Amino acid sequence: MRQFTFPLLGREFPVSVPERPEDLAHFIAWLSRQLQPVAVDTETHGLSVLSGDPEYVRLVQFGSQDEAWNIPTELGAPFKEAARTALRILIDGVGITGHNWHGFDAPALHVHLGIPYDDLCKNAVDTMLCSKLVDPRAVQEGGIGSSLKPLSDHYIDPTAADTQGDLTAVFRSLGLVKANGFSRIDLWHPVYQSYGGGDVLLTARLRPKLEEKLRTLGVPQRLVDYEHEVARICGHMQIRGLLLDQDYTRRLADELGEEEETQTAIVRSYGVEKLGSPAQIAEALIGMGEALTERTAGGAVKADKSVLSALADMDLYGNRLGVRTPNPLAVAVIKAKRAGKWKSAYADNFLTSLDRTGRIHPGIRTMQARTGRMSVTNPAVQTLPSGDWKIRRCFLAEPGERIISVDFQAVELRVLAALAGVARMKEAINAGRDLHSFTAELVFGPDFTPKHRKISKAIGFGVVYGGGAATIQRQTGAPLEEVKRAVAAYHRTYPEVRRAANRWQREAFSNGMVTTSVTGRRLPLDRDRTYAVTNYQVQSAARDCLGQALINMEAAGLLSYLRLPVHDEIIASAPAAEAEEIGRAIGECMTFDLFGVPIESDPEIGGRSWGSLYLPGDQRAAHDEWYAAQPVAA
Repeated sequence: MRQFTFPLLGREFPVSVPERPEDLAHFIAWLSRQLQPVAVDTETHGLSVLSGDPEYVRLVQFGSQDEAWNIPTELGAPFKEAARTALRILIDGVGITGHNWHGFDAPALHVHLGIPYDDLCKNAVDTMLCSKLVDPRAVQEGGIGSSLKPLSDHYIDPTAADTQGDLTAVFRSLGLVKANGFSRIDLWHPVYQSYGGGDVLLTARLRPKLEEKLRTLGVPQRLVDYEHEVARICGHMQIRGLLLDQDYTRRLADELGEEEETQTAIVRSYGVEKLGSPAQIAEALIGMGEALTERTAGGAVKADKSVLSALADMDLYGNRLGVRTPNPLAVAVIKAKRAGKWKSAYADNFLTSLDRTGRIHPGIRTMQARTGRMSVTNPAVQTLPSGDWKIRRCFLAEPGERIISVDFQAVELRVLAALAGVARMKEAINAGRDLHSFTAELVFGPDFTPKHRKISKAIGFGVVYGGGAATIQRQTGAPLEEVKRAVAAYHRTYPEVRRAANRWQREAFSNGMVTTSVTGRRLPLDRDRTYAVTNYQVQSAARDCLGQALINMEAAGLLSYLRLPVHDEIIASAPAAEAEEIGRAIGECMTFDLFGVPIESDPEIGGRSWGSLYLPGDQRAAHDEWYAAQPVAA
């Protein structure tokens, strides 16, 4: 047995590490005596815990508020079995406390020790989830943050040792970096063992602090339980992963590299030597006769994406606006940057993220944004280019299956109508009207044009997401004065929207600048951005519609078909013969009533690839194997 310590609150707390198989009985005896939930953590070779490497976990740590045990599972079968036995004792007994448990440690232990993921989660509390229900803001936003170190500084001991910082210093002294340090540092290095033990000592002390804070703030226990359920369901999707078409992805990476070179050459032909130099681009555009009037905070001529998009006659998503002749330099700059980004952020990243079975396992952070909205990272498949099929074509359904996408229908606007009680909007929704056309008719009259519908759509989303007239003008290409008149008409048409925003702001001012969502979620407002209250309320409720839909799907026996949550959409796959039925069943789980407003969904069944859902009908057979074998369906 080796002994280490972790300094906390002016004391040295013991960290015991079994060195021989015969030491493990002492650990199990200690664990069996615990009367309170035990904190559990893992130390791994890196962050790719779902890489398929069965030896990826080096340590499994267990800790009470006063003592920690680090079990070095990399030493072999007896140590793995001891960790497995200990987890079973906790699952069936006093329970587990973990920090980022559902998204990291439980998946790692599921793969490493073969314990079913649901078992690892059924009697576990994740302090990261609890911390986000207390205060969802990041440190840079004025919040406490959700990482263990700042939370421990705030709730436990602001003078606690920064063992992670100490460990980083050790990595440097050994000629290592963070990316390989956790894998290559000696198992018995005292800072490494102290760091591992400290994490569980802190987590064990953090849980009661957060639980008391949740009670004091009046956060409903049902919301805490709900978030743990959503995180567990998303953990299943993370573990399952997405199959990558590796040959296609390599070809796409090559094509994007060639496109970047071609467009960069065009940019240089206009005298711009550095693609990343706004000053050079602005100078060239002015030389071509363009009038650039916007300035940066530092006084320089602005040549950012919004400016270039307007000159290229594109919206921010790359679609033609049809309001001017595109400037060829602006077009080339946008295309060169886009190709470079798509290659590095998507195609190359997908290939480097593969596990041993040819799948990627994006990390699903179930409460990443202040509103509780999810994010999907590593790789960032939630931020794929809007409407594009080429990047999504990289991902395949399992052999013999078809891809399924089920998206909420205009969920933000329906949620807005429900929360604010917008009478005419609810009338249109219940009548089955297209909400953007309905709004355009009320704002512009019965002879409204497609352009008017586009403006009305942008205003509707601008109200939800906090975009002003200038943002809407850039998105639509419409004259600014016309946009301002339309915004004013929108609020005359739907007066309940502004009244609800004013009510939510008043409530926030009387509650320490916190607005509370319909589900009881605390949403802190910034004093200089109180106008964001509508966005926070709507986005939070829309996110909880998705969370409830996921719970409905599991209850309906659909969990095994789910692959990924993407904003307000669920990506799934099912055997080809069952795909239509499964798509309808998922859609039914995403259909319910919210304060008299129907929340509805739109199931869509594609071919083998995710990209097939975005392909024009005449191109499906050429780019998707299922449609190639089913030409009539294409």
